[in-house]
Amino acid sequence: MNRTGLSSQTPADGVPGRFRGPFARWPRGADAVLATAMFLITLFVEEAPGDALALRTVTEVPVPVLLLFAVAGGALYWRRRRPLVVLPVVLVAWSPTLGSDYSTAGGCVIVALYGVGRYAADTRRSHLGTAAAVAMAVAAVVTDGLLRSTPWGDIGFGAAVMVVAWYIGRRLRLRAQRAARLRREQAAEARRIVAEERTHIARELHDVVAHQVSMMTVQAGAARMVAADDPQEALEAMAAVEEAGRQALDELRHLLGVLRPDADREGLGPQPRLADLGRLVEQVREAGLDVTVAGGLQASLPAHVELSVYRIVQEALTNVLKHSGPRTRTEVHVRREPCGRGITVEVLDNGRGAALRPVSGSSRPGAAGHGIVGMRERALLLGGSLDAGPLPDGGFRVVARLPVGAETA
Repeated sequence: MNRTGLSSQTPADGVPGRFRGPFARWPRGADAVLATAMFLITLFVEEAPGDALALRTVTEVPVPVLLLFAVAGGALYWRRRRPLVVLPVVLVAWSPTLGSDYSTAGGCVIVALYGVGRYAADTRRSHLGTAAAVAMAVAAVVTDGLLRSTPWGDIGFGAAVMVVAWYIGRRLRLRAQRAARLRREQAAEARRIVAEERTHIARELHDVVAHQVSMMTVQAGAARMVAADDPQEALEAMAAVEEAGRQALDELRHLLGVLRPDADREGLGPQPRLADLGRLVEQVREAGLDVTVAGGLQASLPAHVELSVYRIVQEALTNVLKHSGPRTRTEVHVRREPCGRGITVEVLDNGRGAALRPVSGSSRPGAAGHGIVGMRERALLLGGSLDAGPLPDGGFRVVARLPVGAETA
């Protein structure tokens, strides 16, 4: 069981929120204010001698020019939704005034160019339209400069401003896309970790509960069958049920303690290891299983390997109890591979126990429980394999091959 603490928020949500300006909070209202402001600036501000700015009155502006200013400024309201339509409209409204004292709609073109870079879709058609629109804006700046006899340096600066406005919008768009992609990846990773933890929890619950409850069920069934003829044996069976129940409760408490985020780690017991196999075998012997253990490992193994060995043996013996019943002859072999890079866990039974019908309603070859699936998952997570199936002469065989020192899959 991995003790991975997950926050209820993704990493992106855990950091302090950034300042959100009016254009992010109220986009429609902010765009309306921007369109109105650009219209008023275009209408009342004009160039004065010496590169200065001056104010003019509405009466100084002809009505056709006033309408062109209204079109150029008003079109900016749709700069987010239709950026590749807004820019040509603004350029068309600016074109009749090029070279005159009313050629002040260049600011609207700059805003429209920024909108194209920031909001235009990433399609081949949009890219072609963007290139054509930027070229038209640069051409309009050059034409206006030539008609007004503006120095080439100023013309070049104006053209550069147009291109930079589009580039800034484009860079902000790419940065927003990367941030959104990062948030999606973080959310997907958080979902993956949650799913993985749920799988671990389900496996641990199955390993803890299925083994002990199976032993309790078998012992209770045996006690029921012999209660009338041998009360003393029935009492011993019920005592074994009580002991198995207490052990199940202890393991469940341990598992629930792991799941609690504020659990006291010092109060948590260690996970089972190879040294605990003897206690496990004694438990199943008390349940009536005829178990012999062959082989053994002298050298210590990584903790996760020892836990997997223990759980595989535990689940295999539990399956023998459930499907073959007490007095089934079972052999457990735990040995190191000849090359020394892995271990083999093998559990065999002859399938000739005194199966209790109420305990197991199905025969093992056709059973479709979670036990074998869980054992195989444990082996695969270590980079190993697990084979399970009936023997030709009856009985069942489980063989797991686990690498030692290999990275988990």
